[in-house]
Amino acid sequence: MYLGAAVAVGLFDAIEPAGVAWLRIAGAAVVLVLWVRPGRAAWHWRRLRLASAFGLMTAAMNIAFYEALDHLPLGSAVALEFLGPIAVVVAGSRTRRDLVALVFAVVGVMLIADVRWSGTAWGVILALTAATCWAGYIVLGKKVAQRGSGVEDLATGFVMAALLTSPLIWLVWRGIDWDAPGWQTGGDGASIWAVLCLGLAVGAASSAVPYGLDQVVLRRIGAGRFALLMALLPVTAAVIGFLALGQVPHSWEIAGIVCVAVAVAVRTADPDEGEVESATDR
Repeated sequence: MYLGAAVAVGLFDAIEPAGVAWLRIAGAAVVLVLWVRPGRAAWHWRRLRLASAFGLMTAAMNIAFYEALDHLPLGSAVALEFLGPIAVVVAGSRTRRDLVALVFAVVGVMLIADVRWSGTAWGVILALTAATCWAGYIVLGKKVAQRGSGVEDLATGFVMAALLTSPLIWLVWRGIDWDAPGWQTGGDGASIWAVLCLGLAVGAASSAVPYGLDQVVLRRIGAGRFALLMALLPVTAAVIGFLALGQVPHSWEIAGIVCVAVAVAVRTADPDEGEVESATDR
């Protein structure tokens, strides 16, 4: 996911955030359809209805978050968006252990994200919209995974989402410099080849692979545990920042990583509880 974000950076100078989000959706749709090759049954309305809702929820989450980043510092946007998984964890909490794990996860994410409460009210609304959609992504994703054809439904859902949000292609079109040579992505616009290739790369890395893996995980664990594991995303971002970009984490970021590790350990400490949860979900 974060490798895809690194690729997407080159497009933000030329294309507005919602346009880059649409490229991510459309790129993922192309990659997933070529990879999975959904059968005819996957396009029947009975299956397509839930898949389309899931795809649209995911698309809305990506668009709202990308737009929020245009109005808020990254740390603030990440912290506000994480309210979505928090809501899912709280709704599914059954024990004191769940709440203890949640507290550690929230503290860890806040420390890692380096939250700075500044920005516009519109940015806060967009980030909260992304949070709501993230909660919906987890709930609907669990239902899709339970049907046993999650990756196939992921492919059809992304196709429908790309079609239904296709008016955003205007933002992509407006950011293309048709006379730009080679792989230009800055200046007055991006070349058409850069847009097409980077769009596919972002779609594959940021959506197709991670969301496909989410479907594998959601078949095996409950939505509440999955939501808590989302706290690992800022941890992996910090690790990749260190390994790929040489960004040495500060002491508070290291403390945040420890908090998230404690949260995951506390939440998964009781193997019997995990077996009950998985059996119930199946």
